[in-house]
Amino acid sequence: MTAELLSVDLAKSYRLLNHGPTVLVSSAHQGARNVMAAAWAMPLDFDPPKVLVVIDKSTFSRGLIEASGEFILNIPCKAQAAAVLRAGSASGKDGDKFAASGLAPARAEKVGAPRVAGCIAYLECKVIDEPRNQQRYDLFIGEVVAAAADRRVFDGHWHFDDDALRSLHYVAGGAFFATGEAFEVKL
Repeated sequence: MTAELLSVDLAKSYRLLNHGPTVLVSSAHQGARNVMAAAWAMPLDFDPPKVLVVIDKSTFSRGLIEASGEFILNIPCKAQAAAVLRAGSASGKDGDKFAASGLAPARAEKVGAPRVAGCIAYLECKVIDEPRNQQRYDLFIGEVVAAAADRRVFDGHWHFDDDALRSLHYVAGGAFFATGEAFEVKL
């Protein structure tokens, strides 16, 4: 079943990452593509919307991102946990990680990198070049140029009625937890 995506207002795109999920970072350049798992991603700013993600110097993705100036933060769901672990446990230098992990590429809206099909949200980003941060801290800043989320779980706020569609949070050693029950506090 293909999800119907809701276009997310860029001013509210930070809400797609605000709860701290593990992400899949997809990238592409000159016919090469890759997907990697990352637990260190976060929103940075509202206007224009920006995100941060750590991409280690040793990764195949790093070269693709530096060459293309683009990446996508894909937010996977609980149903994709095994594929996320496979994507995070291998190197793109050894072959096509989309095929090896069981993940499928999908067309992006505004960047050349592929989206990861079946994810519950997407933040398409253009790199804001900060050479010192990139070289010293492996820290990449991306301006969000397109954002979308699965209507079944996001309507401006997250709501996880289907357990399989909950976002993932990586702990270590193959251990994850999924986003829990939502609740509100009023002052």
